[in-house]
Amino acid sequence: MQFSDASGSDLTKLPISMMTKKKIKCWIEAMRLRTLPVSVAGVFMACGCAAANNTFRLLPAQISSNFANEYYDFADGLDKKGREGPRRGVTEGDISPRAMLAATYIVLGLACTVGLSLLLFGGWWLIPAGIFIALGVVAYSAGPYPLSRHGLGEVAVILFFGLIPVCCTYVLQGGQFGWPIAMAGLSAGLMGANVLIINNYRDIDDDKAVGKKTLAVIFGRRKMRWIYRGNALAAIILMIPWSRTLPLGAAIAIPALYCIAVFALANGMKRREGRQLNPLLGATAMTMLVTCLAWSIAMACP
Repeated sequence: MQFSDASGSDLTKLPISMMTKKKIKCWIEAMRLRTLPVSVAGVFMACGCAAANNTFRLLPAQISSNFANEYYDFADGLDKKGREGPRRGVTEGDISPRAMLAATYIVLGLACTVGLSLLLFGGWWLIPAGIFIALGVVAYSAGPYPLSRHGLGEVAVILFFGLIPVCCTYVLQGGQFGWPIAMAGLSAGLMGANVLIINNYRDIDDDKAVGKKTLAVIFGRRKMRWIYRGNALAAIILMIPWSRTLPLGAAIAIPALYCIAVFALANGMKRREGRQLNPLLGATAMTMLVTCLAWSIAMACP
């Protein structure tokens, strides 16, 4: 039996070390490392808010979702070979669908197991919260109404990468849930949604071809660039209650630099297509991470 990769090369003729490196590279690509900063940015923001209220505690202070998205998009025929975005290992034949599905639920199971340790700090309310999050990971790409295929991907990001991680982390630090921390969660979520906007902006032609109705497909490129800018401005406005705790210089510099970066990236979106947008996707994620980290440090060290 001959084993070949997507290019038709016979993998049985490759040295074992080369085959291993190729497999590792495929799994790393499936993790979509460009977007992983979105997963931790909200935690940094919540820790900063907790520090501002003197409730920060060190101990309790997105990969399964990416795996699930890759598997279910392949299974439903929504990904095709040679797509504009990053290489999809399952679609290109580098990773078997069965292995990807197993990896999805293994990683999700490990995340839930680790999450159980937080019961020591937050109480039993974390169990239904954890179940809701786990279901959300799968519902993004699967189920009777996959969110990512009905224009609700950005809403899911705001919820699962903004409101939930920021608010839950803040409460675990000893803070009280209320409008100020909810606004911080929405702020982080809107910044995270911009990462998905660029992703779907890049894939708009591919998604149209397979009937995938992302927000970019529904509104078109021009409107999505304005939504991208609007999310950034809304994120800054939502952080005003917390910015009042900062030194004046930081309160002005952090939002100003974030807006400058986002508007520059939005202008870059007009001049790029397809794979050329991938660096902007990574830059959007890193801009979110750096901004949330800067806010966190400024709130912890007023």
